[in-house]
Order: sequence, then C-alpha cells, then structure tokens
Amino acid sequence: MSRKNLAILVCLAIAVVATWLAGLQAFVGGPMIGLLIGMLIVNIHPVDAEFKKGTTFAGKKFLNIGIILAGATLNFTQVLGYGAKALPLVIFNMLLSFGVAITFGRMLGQSDNTGKLVGGGTSICGGTAIATVASIIKAKEEEIAYAMTAIFLFDVLAAITYPYIADLLNLTVNQFGFLAGTAINDTSSVAAAQETFNVIKGIQTTNPITVKLTRTTMLIPMAIVLTILQVKKDGQESGGESVADTVKRIFPWFILWFVIMALLNTLGVFSAIGIPGKLFSMSYKYFITAALVGVGFKIRFKDLFTEGAKPVLLGGITWFFVALSTFVFIYVFAGYIG
Repeated sequence: MSRKNLAILVCLAIAVVATWLAGLQAFVGGPMIGLLIGMLIVNIHPVDAEFKKGTTFAGKKFLNIGIILAGATLNFTQVLGYGAKALPLVIFNMLLSFGVAITFGRMLGQSDNTGKLVGGGTSICGGTAIATVASIIKAKEEEIAYAMTAIFLFDVLAAITYPYIADLLNLTVNQFGFLAGTAINDTSSVAAAQETFNVIKGIQTTNPITVKLTRTTMLIPMAIVLTILQVKKDGQESGGESVADTVKRIFPWFILWFVIMALLNTLGVFSAIGIPGKLFSMSYKYFITAALVGVGFKIRFKDLFTEGAKPVLLGGITWFFVALSTFVFIYVFAGYIG
C-alpha cells in the first residue's frame, strides 16, 4: 500500500475515534477533536511528503463529501413558524460577523480568507460553515485550522455560560432560544446549552435547536454569494477568460449537490425511500471530521501559538460583536420575541 493511501485510511480511522470521543460529551464536536488529534500526531511524529499527499487529499475530498451530505439534513420548512421569527437577527448577525471579521482581520494583518472563515463559522454553524467557506474560497489549511481553533474556544465558552447568564437575567424561554440559537455556533454546543437551561429552569424546551436549524439554512445563500464573488475575483485574475469559462473552471459543484440534497430532504424523498435522517447527520459529521484530521496533519503547535494567536483574537472580537448584537436585539424586541 502506498503512503498516500495509508494516510487516507489513517484519517478515516482517526475520524472514527474522534466521533466516538465526541459522543462521550456534549461540548466539543468530532471535527474539532479530529483536528486536534491530527495536530498531536504530526507534532509528535513528523510525516513524509508522500504521506502528506494523502492527508491533503482527505482534507479536500472528504470536506466536499461531508458538505454534500450535510445538505440532506436541512429542511426548508424549518424556516417557518418560530424559527422564521429569528431570521431578521440571523441575517443581521451574519452580515455583522463577516463585516467585523474581515475589517478587524485586516487591522490585525490577517488575510481576507481568514476573515471569511471566522465570519462564516461565527455567524452560521461553526465547523460546517468553515468547511463550506474554505472549499469555495480555496483557503489554506493553516487558515482553516486557525479559524477552527478560534471558533472552538469561544463556542465552548458560550455554551457553558449562556444558560447561567440567561437565568441571571431572567430571560424567557423564547429569548433564550434566540440567544443560544443565534449566538452559539456548533449544533452540539447549542444542544448542550439547551439541556443546561432546561435543568436550571426545570422545563423542556427545544427552541434553541429550532432557531439553530433555521440559522443553518443560511449556508445556502452564503455559499451562493461567496461563489459569485469568487467567480468574479478569479475571472479578473485570469485576464481575458470569459465568464462562462471561469464559472466552469472554478465553480464548486459540491454546493449544487448540497442544495439538491436539501431540496430532496424538504420534499420528503429520503424518508419516503426509508433513509433515516440520522444516517445523513452522522455521515456528514464523520466525513468533515476525517477532512479536519487531514488538515490537522499540516499544523505545528508552535505555529498555532504564534501565527494562530491573531486569528484566535479575531474570533474573540467577532464572537463579542455577535453576542452583543443578540443581547441588544433580545431586549429591544422583547415583545416581538415573546
């Protein structure tokens, strides 16, 4: 077996371990664990160039497969009802997050790619959004790793503290749904915060997850906008190449399949043929985890704590602005939220 194929199998095997570890607790998802394991291994035992080819393959191909499968977990009807009430805040936070991340990123000397990764991860759904943005804008593996680390740190902080802050401020069930659903990134972290709040209040609410799933559907318009901007950028850089040729050359076709899978799920096709939604939920997280393992094999700890310090600071700044926006919205529009 070639070293490249061995590396691909190693990434898949580590993803199994990371997924299992993620199931033992509620705060750290499989992709982040996979990233950390990959980083730990390569820092203890450096790998050769042929092995790195396999981890690069995993980091790119498995990422696309995971995003396509993630589409099958989305249902456009989730934006109706209670979730639809959160859309104005979700959209505003998304614009705010990208604006803050790119603006402050430039001030900190970071690339626009890093700003887009942090903005997408903070405003929509953490690792899945980062993976989607990375594939469209052709982000470097280092940029992905730094953005993932930044999102992870503040996501865990929010998941642990928000239920107690909500209790201290005496927020209603609906208000907490808006807070946790729009200002905590990863779905598993939202679920953890929701459960903590339920225990504190002695109730049973699913409002945070409802808002979070509505927020996740914003992956589609975000992907479309970023794709259009990337096509325009690449078209300008390619000189006299036609728009059609530019689109054909760089269009991230996995996004099209992502939308198709979401449409099929919304129409009930998968349930009609007996494919459980949980299968897609587990499989997309697994492949994204395998991809992040591959990314982890490219990161040195010394780089993370030197070059990665500013992206982490950028993640904190962006997280702060989104949190502030959400708290202001909750109090100003308390009557609207209920």
